[in-house]
Amino acid sequence: MKRLSLFLLPLFVSALPAVADDFAPTLEAYLTSDIAGWANDPVLVAAIVAQNAGTAGYDQARIDSLDQDWKDSVGAGGSELISGVLQNPAADFLRGKVEAAGGKITEVFITDARGLNVAATDATSDYWQGDEDKFAKVFPAPDGKFIAEVELDESTQRYQGQVSMTVVDPATGQAVGTLTVGVDAESLM
Repeated sequence: MKRLSLFLLPLFVSALPAVADDFAPTLEAYLTSDIAGWANDPVLVAAIVAQNAGTAGYDQARIDSLDQDWKDSVGAGGSELISGVLQNPAADFLRGKVEAAGGKITEVFITDARGLNVAATDATSDYWQGDEDKFAKVFPAPDGKFIAEVELDESTQRYQGQVSMTVVDPATGQAVGTLTVGVDAESLM
C-alpha cells in the first residue's frame, strides 16, 4: 500500500472519520503479534507490583494532586516525579522496545492498578491515566485490551493510534496494571 504523507494524514483522518476505525484491525494485529509478549516481562511486572504496594492506599485527592503536579512540571522542565517514571529499569526496557520497532512506535508507558504512570519512554501529558479509556476499558480484566482511533497525540505531536492491554502477573494470574503503546499512523499504511 502507498504511504500517505504526514502532511496529508490530518486531512485524511479528519475528512473520513470512519477511516480511523479501519485502522483498528491493523492496530489489533500489531498488538497481538509484536506487543502482547511484553506485558508479562518480569521487569515490567516487578515495577508495577512494587508501585502498587505504595499507591494502593491513595485516595482521589492524592491522585489528583500528583496529576496536577505532573502537569505543572511537564512544561517547566520536569520534576522528581517525572524523573522517577522516565528513569528506571522498566522505562529502559520500554525504550529498547521503541528502538527495536524502527519508528513504528511513538511512545510506551505502563500504569499501576490505580492508573498512575510507573514507567514511560517519554513524559506523558498527565500522570493519572485512570480516567481515560486506555485504562478504564482495559483494567482489571485479565484479557483487557483497547484500540483507540488514530489522532494527533499531544505528548508526541504525531498522528498515532494507541493500543492498550492489561498487564497480568504470571505468578498470580492477577491483573496488576496496564501497558499502552502509541503506534505511528504512517507505519500502518
